Amino acid sequence: MYEIENLRLMAEEGEAMAQFLLGVFYYGDEGMEHDFKEAAKWFRKAADQENCHAQFTLGAMYLKGEGVKQDFKEAERWLKLSADQENRDAQYLLGVMHVQGEGVSRDFKEAVRCLSLAADQGHSEAQYYLGTMYDNGVGVKQNSKEAVKWFKMAAEEGNPDAQYNLGSMYSDGEGVKQDSKEAVKWYKLAADQGNLDAQNNLGTIYSNGEGVKQNYKKAVNCYRLAADLGNPEAQYNLGTMYEAGNGVKQDYKAAAKWFKLAAEQGHAMAQFNLGAMYATGEGVEKSLEQAYFWFLIVSDNAEDELDDDEYELANENCDFIALDLSSSQIKRIQKKAAAWKPTP
Repeated sequence: MYEIENLRLMAEEGEAMAQFLLGVFYYGDEGMEHDFKEAAKWFRKAADQENCHAQFTLGAMYLKGEGVKQDFKEAERWLKLSADQENRDAQYLLGVMHVQGEGVSRDFKEAVRCLSLAADQGHSEAQYYLGTMYDNGVGVKQNSKEAVKWFKMAAEEGNPDAQYNLGSMYSDGEGVKQDSKEAVKWYKLAADQGNLDAQNNLGTIYSNGEGVKQNYKKAVNCYRLAADLGNPEAQYNLGTMYEAGNGVKQDYKAAAKWFKLAAEQGHAMAQFNLGAMYATGEGVEKSLEQAYFWFLIVSDNAEDELDDDEYELANENCDFIALDLSSSQIKRIQKKAAAWKPTP
């Protein structure tokens, strides 16, 4: 308390850094009591004295409406003042605002400019964001090599999303020579930080023996870690392992369980497989109504997600199963399918 009182005295005497630090005290850490209004008051005093850290924080508070009324123009004004003093956090946040069109016009070129300034100063989130823009050709000409460059910078700083994307680039040979061992390295680092897509891809690498010795049990373990946390691709892949008996004892009930979890999240192949299991009664109680429902979901929603043969087969299955259903059953199921939405 004594230190805070000293800080307050210096802040009241007009010392900008003391004002900023007092604002930080009132803003509080996660899990602590906050006084956002008091924090904003002191950040403003420091910001008025051109303290770039206070300008950034005050801009962020206007963006979120913390301690002040949400005001995107004020947020942009303070963030620009901070960014002009080369504050990389402000440069990054301005870039994100222009990507999302949040409070400012959506301007991908301006986003790239702001993100590049922050990335050049070592801001790992900006480096990752910039990598995605080069990878997708948003605001810049598509350039996989440039994407790899930025992903690698962010990945080496420990950014798990960049590590995952870098692993994918090595796995696919995009912007870099294909190297499954490097892909495994970066997927592992991302997976260790909880990236579920990386965990799933590791499972696929072990399942296929790409850059590592084929190991179905390790594949199952990787899939299960991601599947238990709700990753639909991993749930589908785990279902296929149970269905085939790879790395686990063949278990059609377990396969159906995982297909259903993935299907409910909108995974097209899981929906297709689940429909087939209901049609044959494999792992589930046979139900032509359920089979028709899931094939109908695929038919209505998955044309762009399946290859032509799979999509055509789903439509054929719908037509074939409908022959054994009454018109009232078909209408009821079609109404249910039209209202269906994937779970988040």
